[in-house]
Order: sequence, then C-alpha cells, then structure tokens
Amino acid sequence: MPDLQAFVFDMDGVILDNTPVQARAFQLLFQDIGVEADAYQLLRRLNGMPATDILKQVLEEPKPEKELKKYADQREFLYRTLYRDERRPTAGVVDFLKAARAAGLKIGLGTGSANDTLSYILDYLDLRPFFDVIVGADDVEAGKPHPETYAAVAEKLAIKPEHCLVFEDALLGEQAAYKAGMRCVAITSTLGAHEFQAPLAAVRDFTETTPEQLREQFTKAGAVPKSDEEKTKAQYPKKD
Repeated sequence: MPDLQAFVFDMDGVILDNTPVQARAFQLLFQDIGVEADAYQLLRRLNGMPATDILKQVLEEPKPEKELKKYADQREFLYRTLYRDERRPTAGVVDFLKAARAAGLKIGLGTGSANDTLSYILDYLDLRPFFDVIVGADDVEAGKPHPETYAAVAEKLAIKPEHCLVFEDALLGEQAAYKAGMRCVAITSTLGAHEFQAPLAAVRDFTETTPEQLREQFTKAGAVPKSDEEKTKAQYPKKD
C-alpha cells in the first residue's frame, strides 16, 4: 500500500477562497463584451480551466487566440482590482501547511495561474516558502483537466504520483489528479461533496482536517480512481 509522501495543492478555491471574486471579474468582462452568461454557475462547472478555454465555451463565434488572450488579460486585471484588499489565505491553511512540513511531507502547488498572478498572491501572503515545488500555467502546455500540471509537480518533487494527495475545489481538477495517478481531497468551497467523483475526503476548509488524519485515510484507501470522462464532459455548458 503506497504511503503518503506529498501534498499537492491547487491555488484558487483551495489555498484561497476566491471563486466569488473570480466570478465577479468574469461577469464584468461578459458585460463589456456582450456575453450573456452566469459567471458563477459557469465557474462551478469549468473552474480550473485556463481563462481562454472558459471563454471558448461562451463566445458565440470562434475567436483568434490573440483576441482570447486580450479578453483573459482584461479579466485578470478586473480580478486583481476586485481582490486587492481581500487577499487572504483559506481558513486554517497556514497552520495546515506548517503541520504538513512538521510531519515530513513534501508540499507542491499545481495551478492554472501564470507566474505574475502567483507572485500577486503567494508573495503578498508570504506563502511561497511553504512550497517545495510550484507549477503554473507558464510551465505546462495543457491546463486542467489534462494531467500535465500535477504530473509535473510529482516529477519535480521526485515522488511517484501514487504517493501524492491533491487538494482540489473543482471537478476538472479532480479529474486531472486521477489522470495523473493521484488521490484527491475535495475542498467544498464552490461545489458540494456529492458533486465530486470519488474524493478521499471532503472538507470545507483546512480547519476540518489534519495531515495525520489524512495520512491515516490515505493508508486505508484503495486504488486511485479512474477519471470519469462522462462526468467531466457533463460539466461543460451546452451552447444553444
């Protein structure tokens, strides 16, 4: 039975409870570009995907990548403006990270955010020193639900995927973990526990569990679940 050797964290919605702010930024962008969509409901389904891929799901006509990038940059500016005075870690996460380090676990971060956004968050909150490895959008070719992000974290940590436990708030991120050969803990900041496929545990934030509790659950877990492709596809909004 594989033993637990590393925690791997998503960022948005996991170490930050920021999905409502992300949704507000998307909603303002939608207003500017004439898109009719409920951004919060959209993120419930597509959280974890790169912003350009999310935009592809709601735009009526295909747009060139250059234009999608311009819209994504506008959304990022709106997000940073809205979130500037609200930046704070998820409840309990700092103590949890300290406890994980004390327990001898490696700690990685795998996120769809780019390096400048990581600096805006991690350095402002002084969280970067907790992570042995950080993999962001600038480090991979394919975003979640592709497994590349989490596979890259494991490779950089020099730990086999079956010894890693991922923390995710999004179904697409959960699927990325399974595709990478890792078990997953659901953080229910956006989705309910019942909406995930097969998490090892489900908690609202990091006051509800400890590294030792998760280590015990990990040792009793069966095989890593196979990614449910149909469940993933069901998250994509249907275009009229």
